[in-house]
Formats: sequence, C-alpha cells, structure tokens
Amino acid sequence: MEIRASTVLPAKREDIELDTGDGLTLVGELALPENDPVATLICLHPLPTHGGMMDSHVLRKASYRLPALADLAVLRFNTRGTTSERGTSQGAFDHGNGERLDIAAALEYAEFHDLPHPWLLGWSFGTELALKWGRDPLVEGAILLSPPLKRATDEDLDAWATFGRPLTALVPEFDDYLRPAEAAERFARVPQAEVIGVDGAKHLWVGEPYVRIVLTEIVRRVNPMALPLPAEV
Repeated sequence: MEIRASTVLPAKREDIELDTGDGLTLVGELALPENDPVATLICLHPLPTHGGMMDSHVLRKASYRLPALADLAVLRFNTRGTTSERGTSQGAFDHGNGERLDIAAALEYAEFHDLPHPWLLGWSFGTELALKWGRDPLVEGAILLSPPLKRATDEDLDAWATFGRPLTALVPEFDDYLRPAEAAERFARVPQAEVIGVDGAKHLWVGEPYVRIVLTEIVRRVNPMALPLPAEV
C-alpha cells in the first residue's frame, strides 16, 4: 500500500489531558508505536488565531506515520484556548506568554509517563514557544518548521546557544516570514544550530513531497536508524 496524505498507520492512540500550573486542562492525543518508543516528539502547533491547532496537517501526519515507521511516540495537544476535533483546551490565547505553562505541562506528562528522549517539534508559532520556553533539562533538542523569529528574539537564540541542545530549522525557500539566507544569519549565533533550506517549499508545507521531506529530516535527528522512510507499507 502506498503511503498517501490520508494514510493512517497502526499505533496505540489515546486521548490525553494535560494539567497546567495555573489550573487549566489542555486536550491532546498520544500516539505510541506497537513496540517501546525510541524517542518522543512533543508537537507545538502554529498560531491558533490563524487556524493552527494540534491537527495542523504536518503534525497530524507525523502522528499518523512516525509511530509505525520510526518507533516514535508523538504527543500533540492544543495550547490554551485552542480548538480542534479533539476539543477545546481551557483558557485563552496569551500571545506566547502563558503558553510556557502549556509546554511545561506537556513535559511533565512525558516525564510522568516515562516517554523517552523528548524532542520539541515546533511549527511557526510553535517554534517561538520552543525557543522561548523549551529550554528544560528533559528536552533532548528541537526541530523547527518555518520559524518566523518574531516573538523569539536574539536573546532567546543566545539562551538556546548556552542551553547547548541540538537545534534544526527547516526553512522553506518561499516562506512568508523568514527565508533560508536570512535564517542562516539569524541562527548563526547558535553554534549547534543547523539551518536546512527546502527548495520550492512554502510556510504551510502543502504537498506530499514536502511532508515527506519534513518527516525524513525529523527522523534523521531523532531516530536515524529508521531511515529511509518507506513510501509503501
């Protein structure tokens, strides 16, 4: 069977709730491989005021495919005030400030449930959250899709440099906010950062070829032994 945009591969999936330090309940889903996971992706979605949510397509496809193809656990959730088919998380959008408690709740859940080697997978607004609030000792590294570097400042990049964990930015050639050449300049202040420009891609990564590139680069950092990812199962 060819893996297509709508393909859902086998995994152990369960609805979860995250409890934040300020008393909110966030809704989410955990997708686990049939075997013990090798590592964990904690997904941070795009801007909820522009339609971003845990079901934003790249994150959803990661949860549909990577447990089966790469033995990864994939944890997705709606940040405060965000709605998806799973439901609505309590609270209200806080422009990336109160959301630091949402990331902390996801990491606490991962630690309590013995989810191994957590990596942050941020997309657009989610990259800002990762850079600003993801510098937790539990975090193994971060993968950034279409980072705008608007809310996240040079001071946040300097802090990540000191944090020392791996950082990979996948930057579309035709991104609306930050393109590869400028991204390389901005991320140069993080010695361990790798910037990968993706020819032909746009901010929303529309198109199955670009989704495959993204998922491959994620697995290359988190579980390279699973490469190459098959196109058929």
